[in-house]
Amino acid sequence: MKKKIDEQEIYEKHYKQIYKQVKNDPYAESLGIQLTKFEAGFAEAVLKVQDHMVNAFGTVHGAVIYALADHAFSVACNAYGKTSVGLSTTIQFIEAAKPGDKIVARATEVRRNFRTGFYRIEIFHEQNLIATMEAVSYRKDHYFIELDEQD
Repeated sequence: MKKKIDEQEIYEKHYKQIYKQVKNDPYAESLGIQLTKFEAGFAEAVLKVQDHMVNAFGTVHGAVIYALADHAFSVACNAYGKTSVGLSTTIQFIEAAKPGDKIVARATEVRRNFRTGFYRIEIFHEQNLIATMEAVSYRKDHYFIELDEQD
């Protein structure tokens, strides 16, 4: 009988390798997104809104807010070293932000199984909730880290 994989153990044992992989996101880096927290099934990312990130009305473009939320989601769903990709997302924009604002996205795992993961992402400016996103990940059979025989 095949031993059940303990993904919490994988996260703890391979934290540095997993963190290095999920932090290496050229698109997020190009926007200035910084990963500020990384835990099993949880991630927090921060972005200081620049002048060029606004729409025609002078508020943060929805695509920028989405990119921040998507990055936090990506990090959270890949925390166990198993290659996971976005399957679907739904975002709701609640309040606007402006250039100079620091916005924070927090992705929290709601539930995960062998094949899918469900996440809730909240985006804040200071204490104000400015957007929410529900996301589903597809978990591939592949681990992007080198697992030991004991894992």
